[in-house]
Amino acid sequence: MLVRRSVAAILVLAAVTVFFADQRAAPGTAVVAAVRDLRPGTPLTAADVTVIRVPAETVPDGALRLSADARGRTVTGAVRRHEVLTDTRLLGPRLPRRLTGLPGARLVPVHLAERGTADLLVPGDVVDVLTKGGPTEPPVVVASGAVVALGTTARGSQRGDDGSPVLLAMGSAAAHRVAAAGLTTALTVVIH
Repeated sequence: MLVRRSVAAILVLAAVTVFFADQRAAPGTAVVAAVRDLRPGTPLTAADVTVIRVPAETVPDGALRLSADARGRTVTGAVRRHEVLTDTRLLGPRLPRRLTGLPGARLVPVHLAERGTADLLVPGDVVDVLTKGGPTEPPVVVASGAVVALGTTARGSQRGDDGSPVLLAMGSAAAHRVAAAGLTTALTVVIH
């Protein structure tokens, strides 16, 4: 009888110990989150991110797991403090495809003829890119359905006066046309 009570007491003590040990252990999955609000165009440093644990069922697709995966990369849209960072929020080789849905999509920096227009663009906007045309030449659409990956206002420029380009995602052939047209003529965009 004494042996049974001793064994029962030991099992209860073990169960309580396991319960409290589980409570102290950080539950969930490790993900990278922002330490502070981040503006689009911000290159990330170690001070901008931290690893937190969240319930596995709340982890978004493409969530970064290691802070080293975020360092040095550029934020494409505004990020709130404690927001989990995903691959679509950072510039990278797969971002053009994710923005456009096109295999082989590219990012193209475009200097717009009207700097004020660049100030209106935010990541995710869909635009058509046109040559400015001339007094006797009509504008020509060189790309349709391009997606803004990074705008000028996002990087803190004042009314676009620093001449920063807008970064657009589009299909490969359109990207080549836009880049070539930008070498010889002024470009503008029409916002969808």
